[in-house]
Amino acid sequence: MALHIFDPTHELKAAGIRPAPRPLTLEGKTVGIITNGKEGTRPYFTRVERLLRDELGVADVVWRQKKNYSAPAEAAIIDEARQWHAAVTGVGD
Repeated sequence: MALHIFDPTHELKAAGIRPAPRPLTLEGKTVGIITNGKEGTRPYFTRVERLLRDELGVADVVWRQKKNYSAPAEAAIIDEARQWHAAVTGVGD
């Protein structure tokens, strides 16, 4: 199964900044889910977690919820995310 990643932003990226290296596979890896805490995120990310585990072989899925749905993730979440191999985030109402 091919994994396609889309960047929905349209802002220009600053010169010299590159995205973090992407793993070749998620099998056996840890993936974090950062939710904004709104009602629609729970069923959506529950399905995403199932797909990550069943179809991509992810070993561990870590859930974290932002305190403020409209603000960036807190520093503690960002610091913890450095230990993950990948992260998924999104919004839901």
